[in-house]
Amino acid sequence: MLSMHTRTPPNSGIYALNSDQHRHLIRESHGRSLSFGLDSWVKPDFSPLNQRGVEHARVENHMLYQHASPVMETLYEQIANTHSMVLLTSSNGLILHSLGDADFLEKATQVALMPGVEWSEQSRGTNAIGTALTEGQPVVVHGRDHFLQSNQFLTCSCTPIFDPYGKVMGALDVTGDERSYHQHTMALVRMSAQMIENHMFENVFPDAMRIHFHSRPEFLNTLVEGIVVFTLDGRFLSANRSAQFQLGLSVNAMKAHTFSSLFNLPVSQFHDRLRHSAGQPVSLCMHNGVSVFCQARLKSSSAWFGGLHHAPSSAPSPQPKAYPNKPASVTPEPTPATRATTAAAAGRASLSSLHYLNTGDPQIAAVLHKLQRVQGSDIPIMILGETGTGKDILAQAIHNDSARARQPFVSINCASIPETLIESELFGYEEGAFTGAKRRGAPGKIQMAHGGTLFLDEIGDMPTQLQARLLRVLQERRVTPLGSGKEYDVDVMLICATNKNLKTLIAQNQFREDLYYRLNGLVVRLPALRERSDFEIVANKILFNLCEEDHKIHISDEVMALFLQYRWPGNFRQLHNLLRTAVVMVGHSGGIGMEHLPDDFLEEVQQAPVRLQPEPLPCEEAALVMPLSTVDAHPPVAAESPLAAPGGVTAPWSHRPPQAAPPQPMAAAAPTSAGAPRLQDVALQTMTDALRQCRGNVSAAAKLLGVSRNTIYRKKDHLPPDVWD
Repeated sequence: MLSMHTRTPPNSGIYALNSDQHRHLIRESHGRSLSFGLDSWVKPDFSPLNQRGVEHARVENHMLYQHASPVMETLYEQIANTHSMVLLTSSNGLILHSLGDADFLEKATQVALMPGVEWSEQSRGTNAIGTALTEGQPVVVHGRDHFLQSNQFLTCSCTPIFDPYGKVMGALDVTGDERSYHQHTMALVRMSAQMIENHMFENVFPDAMRIHFHSRPEFLNTLVEGIVVFTLDGRFLSANRSAQFQLGLSVNAMKAHTFSSLFNLPVSQFHDRLRHSAGQPVSLCMHNGVSVFCQARLKSSSAWFGGLHHAPSSAPSPQPKAYPNKPASVTPEPTPATRATTAAAAGRASLSSLHYLNTGDPQIAAVLHKLQRVQGSDIPIMILGETGTGKDILAQAIHNDSARARQPFVSINCASIPETLIESELFGYEEGAFTGAKRRGAPGKIQMAHGGTLFLDEIGDMPTQLQARLLRVLQERRVTPLGSGKEYDVDVMLICATNKNLKTLIAQNQFREDLYYRLNGLVVRLPALRERSDFEIVANKILFNLCEEDHKIHISDEVMALFLQYRWPGNFRQLHNLLRTAVVMVGHSGGIGMEHLPDDFLEEVQQAPVRLQPEPLPCEEAALVMPLSTVDAHPPVAAESPLAAPGGVTAPWSHRPPQAAPPQPMAAAAPTSAGAPRLQDVALQTMTDALRQCRGNVSAAAKLLGVSRNTIYRKKDHLPPDVWD
């Protein structure tokens, strides 16, 4: 019997820094760099793509980005606090996504190691990304190995990522300070890339038979198992890296083979063996003489067992005999209902990190920075924001990034539970506590969250009589169920959210002041959708998660322009529902056009004032371009306002200034019409009207507009003199 444990896998990568192979690879790459006309002492010019360009590149690399993002988060968790970063690139070396330590990300930006910049050998000379993509194998480029002098403070470990057809589709890289080099980094990168590739195999090749195999049965359903895909009659389609290693053949070489020639068995006999396997892996002998254990799976809408199709039946399917740590030798693909559940779970997983939520808006970036600073502390968090701004998603991300991530995340909406039931929901109850109570009682949400996170959404709607009990629980960390004389210890991280002004509720005796200050640890505000500068990015992210993998749907320029003018009173919830309907209307591919939008939405847009987009303006001045008639009754307090804490954290006691008649904005002309006013002119006119309305009081005008006083003072020379009287 041949042994496969003494062999070296083909194209295993040249990353032993002191090896002849490594030095030869670097010399070859330096030669290519010189042939491209690069100068090692010159810092190259670079023009990174803007956010829209990066998002477009991610859409073009939809399959890669979808499967790599969650794996990148896991990889980053393993290298966090090592002055490093994780990068994903396209096949031409364009960086699509990055995660990293804040201190190192700042250094990396100085050499343009960031999304939207291409790191091919042609543009950057010898570097791990470009060289790995050129060589088609894992590469370490350390310190002086880099061709450009400006990059020689880096150490980079990179491996290409292959699609299920054997073609290079991108690269996964870990880059850090050269002083932090560790020989095991490449192993982590290669394992992560293989995980991405294996995940992709499960989402392609419809109606194909997948053979999962390994020489040791305990390695089935692990990262190192081989996967080969055949048609039902045994014609070869593709194989993953581990399968190529075990079979000793490349994908191109295997194209000349069939199931029979690779496993020395006709496919019909293999089906017969599966029928009689009683759910255990089947033993086969590969063409090279190595014995392996196999399982078979079919990606199809109907179950497949032993090569025979069966119509769906309501009768329960027989369970195979138990095999230690192994599923059945033939595992049917999930049913449509199961696939939908799995897809929903995957969508939640993709929102699992605070990193994911950072899509370029400076307000969101400031909020996330504050939250990351208090990670690991016992500080309660209060999230403010309009309905539909994603407060629940942010709370889940805070939990998933915390040390309590493996413990329960318990959410309760204080506004959706009847007042008569919320007490028992929160604190639980004993048997006989009230009519209709369950026998043996039931634990409350607070007890269920023990060790994890308790999220109280719409805390402003909690009945006043329960607020005193909640305060006692938070102070003593003990809870007493209804009808019980026994107390239970509870340890929870507390996150609350509300769209109401709690300070106003306190003044109206609807919210306890002592509870407010117990909850008021770190207070952050999520901006409304209309206030964010990253609308196009988040809209495409939502669309990305709504579409199935083989669907290629985009938002047409006409519809995107319409979206950018709209107020979105329902925020992300409204946008999500609108896009979900549009996706169904479009079908499998195409652009979302006006004809795919609901009539009531189009009517509402036509009746609403036009909102010009603030692309050329600073963030605060951009807010002035929006007609004031479209601003909520309670506009956001600007970051520089004396009523706001720095870094995007808004004081919850902020009030709207005394109401004066709002200034009338200039008539907003369509941006595409001839002679349309410049955005700067619209902003200046709005400032002028506000100052006149407030009789020159800059503080009052700034509060009325929702900007800082400095924003107005910066434009003093451009405003009429009479407004300062």
